[in-house]
Amino acid sequence: MRNPTTTTLGYALFATRWLQAPLYFGLVAAQGVYVYKFFKELWTLILMCVSGHATETYVMLAVLKLVDVVMIANLLIMVIVGGYETFVSRIGLQGHRDQPEWLSHVNSNVLKVKLATAIVGISSVHLLQMFVDVHHTSRHALLWGTVIHMAFIASAAILAYMSGPMAAQTDRGHADRTPAGHPRAEPEAEGRRHGQPEPDAEGRRHGQPEREAGDRRHGQPERDAEGRRHGQPEREAPAAAPPAPRQAEPDADAEARIRAAGFPVRKLLEDFDEQHPRGFDREAVARLGKADFVAARRNVVFVGPPGTGKTHLAIALGVRACQAGHRVLFATAAEWAARLSDARAAGRLDAELAALDEHALLIVDEVGYTPFDAATAGLFFQLVAHRYERASLILTSDRPLGRWDEVFGASAPALADRVAHHAEIVRLDGDSYRTRRATSAWAD
Repeated sequence: MRNPTTTTLGYALFATRWLQAPLYFGLVAAQGVYVYKFFKELWTLILMCVSGHATETYVMLAVLKLVDVVMIANLLIMVIVGGYETFVSRIGLQGHRDQPEWLSHVNSNVLKVKLATAIVGISSVHLLQMFVDVHHTSRHALLWGTVIHMAFIASAAILAYMSGPMAAQTDRGHADRTPAGHPRAEPEAEGRRHGQPEPDAEGRRHGQPEREAGDRRHGQPERDAEGRRHGQPEREAPAAAPPAPRQAEPDADAEARIRAAGFPVRKLLEDFDEQHPRGFDREAVARLGKADFVAARRNVVFVGPPGTGKTHLAIALGVRACQAGHRVLFATAAEWAARLSDARAAGRLDAELAALDEHALLIVDEVGYTPFDAATAGLFFQLVAHRYERASLILTSDRPLGRWDEVFGASAPALADRVAHHAEIVRLDGDSYRTRRATSAWAD
């Protein structure tokens, strides 16, 4: 259990980050000063050109001054927005059409490299001004200007070299390490190293029932020879590729993230049978396939009868998110319930929820197939509330959000409200893909 005094002290220290907020507003005022300076220099240049007193050298130097002012203003906005987002509080720009590309993945390392690069650019402009006006610049000033500029370049290069490998190593370490207690922690490659059979195209290991031991541990019904749970709807079958371009071959880091995600099988959007569901929003699925919803911290809910392809699409979006550089974790609702219950029993529920923050996307499959008691429903509410507007969820369910009271009881309204607030809800209609295939095989 946490020490209340330590927790209160930690929260108080963390709250001191707001002392930095006035500093960033001070930089906003400084940016206003540079706007005034820019237009003053521009007006002077226009007057000199109109009066005919502007030489070519003067125009060049004046334009370089304007460029210099703009670059410093760019540096200021980068420090203001990126620094505030990194060190004080998140800025609610998710989904805004004008959100800067770099802001979606800003962190202290990225910010430092970008600042160093901007300083090198500003130094370059200053040095160019000195060379353009070389007749009025002393050799001593030129020498030291060049030395200082080279020092800036060397510093930026060293900083970029140190930040790049460190960030890559951290990401690789996160991808290779799955938190303890993860119900699907062992990747396929690990299974092969221990002599386990390789999964076939349907995700089953030859000669071995699929996850029977895990099902029995969590009190779930045992699977039959076809990998189905007795008395429980089957896992979704492949279903329809939205019009999205095929992804490039994923690199080693993406493959590590995919293995660590714990997908039961690998599914791709390109393999989805779009002819099977009688109706679903193909444009929405294609848009989700870009994985932008993860950076925007939005949720996705797939709703439809069993066998319409909900799990296929959830896994496929998870794979796309891994390829986009995000960490993902997949489990069924029953497995998430067991994981959270174990954490609560061990007195580490808060630590478990905090550890899950390392994953930008969590996938909760088969919501509604197993109703939960009030205590377990409360755990799901804590998970959803903890990630609300902070990270993304994908949920698949056989019933709409309005009927989640059948699953989560009294917790359903508050839980569904937080899930749906920033969510893309995709409805899939149709018959079971597996039933259709079985009927066709029997007819043949």
